[in-house]
Amino acid sequence: MACRACQKSLDLAPRLVSLRRGAHELQDYRNVFSAISLTPRRSNRTAPSTPARRSLHTSLVSRQKEMKSPAKSALGKLQGVLAGTTTTYLIYGASDKIYKACSAQAAYSISEQDRKDGKVTLGPDGEDVGVSGGGIWHKDFHLLPTFSTWSQVTMLHLYLLIVRLRCLEKDVYQNWQAQLVDHFFHEAEEKMDLLHGMTSRSIRQRNLQDLFQQWRGLILAYDEGLAKGDAVLASAVWRNLFKGKEDVDLRDLAAIVSWMRLCLKNLDKMADDALPLYASVVFKLPATAELSVVDAPTSGMLGSYDGLGVKGTDPVVGDEERELPEGLSRPLDEIARSP
Repeated sequence: MACRACQKSLDLAPRLVSLRRGAHELQDYRNVFSAISLTPRRSNRTAPSTPARRSLHTSLVSRQKEMKSPAKSALGKLQGVLAGTTTTYLIYGASDKIYKACSAQAAYSISEQDRKDGKVTLGPDGEDVGVSGGGIWHKDFHLLPTFSTWSQVTMLHLYLLIVRLRCLEKDVYQNWQAQLVDHFFHEAEEKMDLLHGMTSRSIRQRNLQDLFQQWRGLILAYDEGLAKGDAVLASAVWRNLFKGKEDVDLRDLAAIVSWMRLCLKNLDKMADDALPLYASVVFKLPATAELSVVDAPTSGMLGSYDGLGVKGTDPVVGDEERELPEGLSRPLDEIARSP
């Protein structure tokens, strides 16, 4: 019987082959389309109307035979990912790139030496508290660098992506969702083993089952919030991300809700065939940037705080920087045809 380290390598071998090949192909396509303009969208430009469900034109597939340039060849394969007609390599690579951007938002670490020496501190809920990898979720929103925080923040980002992917054809959406969720639970089990000392596979499986139930409940709660309004969405964020704690700053809740709406707006503007390459671009704007939006008085409240010494939060970014880069709203076939 192989030791734990060897067995882990054996389990990962098939997955790593797919990921490496997919990442290599994805980088080739990223290089081909590196000329896409990433200048901010002009404020006077209106977003094009979009149908409830988007799909690539079948005429693009028929024109692939005539494509001779590298850009058009790469475009055909990239569109094949969204159409579900290519091998799984590129899907693995694209989803892995996007997932890593989500996972890094609330990264933390626990050294093996600290665990051996018994120096790992416990939080109020009995969770292992690690060392923060930096970022707003630990520093500005005061969430402890724990497994729970990492999983909830990562699932929040994955949820926003999945909402956008629902606009694709059903089979394509389900394929992409399965890949993203697979990346998440694979890393979750790895953290349980390496960071939290859960060497028993049966114990990890029980915890993963609980985590899967949290994931399903999170989707329902956030879907309800999107449909019923910001108050319901803020309640869902409070229950999941902040564990229903009574001392949560309401400004933080409002900023996160505003940021979620902004991310969904920018993802909605992004062209379908740009998603595999650039979906994670929308997460570069931190949720704390929305604090200035939360602090801005409404038209009905203008003048109400005069003389009280109340000051709002200075904007982190300008209004143009909050919008999706203009080039990413254009289909890649249009860019490939550009002179």
